[in-house]
Amino acid sequence: MTKLETASLYIVATPIGNLSDLSARAIEVLQTVDVIAAEDTRHSGHLLQHYAISTPKISLHEHNEQQRSEVLLARLQQGESIALISDAGTPLISDPGYRLVSLAREHHIKVVPIPGCCALVAALSASGLASDRFSFEGFLPPKQGARKQALEALAAESRTMIFYESPRRLQATLSDMQLVFGADRAACLARELTKLHEIIMTKPLAELQAWVSNDSNQQRGECVILVEGCHQQQDADEAEVNRVLSLLLIDLPVKRAAAITAELLSVSKNKAYEQALKLQHK
Repeated sequence: MTKLETASLYIVATPIGNLSDLSARAIEVLQTVDVIAAEDTRHSGHLLQHYAISTPKISLHEHNEQQRSEVLLARLQQGESIALISDAGTPLISDPGYRLVSLAREHHIKVVPIPGCCALVAALSASGLASDRFSFEGFLPPKQGARKQALEALAAESRTMIFYESPRRLQATLSDMQLVFGADRAACLARELTKLHEIIMTKPLAELQAWVSNDSNQQRGECVILVEGCHQQQDADEAEVNRVLSLLLIDLPVKRAAAITAELLSVSKNKAYEQALKLQHK
């Protein structure tokens, strides 16, 4: 890629542990832009040095994001190109950068994502929990009262829930999750992803909490917690299928009752037929 001629803001995903996960495209962009806006310039310096990237750096973190975003916007408007990186993973995912991206788009600056590592996606892909629908909740409140309140608001969530958590609060958070979601709810702890001591463990919440409590090594490093969604809605749907089938089976054969139920409730004909057979043989 040659020197950029037009102003653009590049959102560059960086490794979450293993430096080899930085993409060739990301390296090219970081080498070519006028400046790299980094959450922590010293932390990112190790990565950039590893790839012999000498592009000037400027800090953009939660404490200076408002003021620094204005400065960077001015540089973009002057024709410079900027790469935004966080300490690890994809910027803006529980990291600063939203203000800068929002300003750039408001002023018609081109924003270009350079995809790569993201801890929540890596954890979800290997957790064994349902991945077709999920909810990313970021970090829970640090104080127990607010944390339990936040979890209680998610008690009926049917999607897989994904949280980031500090290792210092891991035990307390798992205990609160067990209280709110139930001891048998499946959950996964993904810790130190892509690093030497990577752990991805899926167990019922009670077992997961006990395992972490009994092994201090599991209370270190970067943590992602995934919790299986609530199945109450699924149970309610099944109850409604049974109710309709029971009424129809009074006057109709199994196949016809199943077909009508499937049409009325938007469920599969096979599911309705199997349920009708069960009801008929009760």
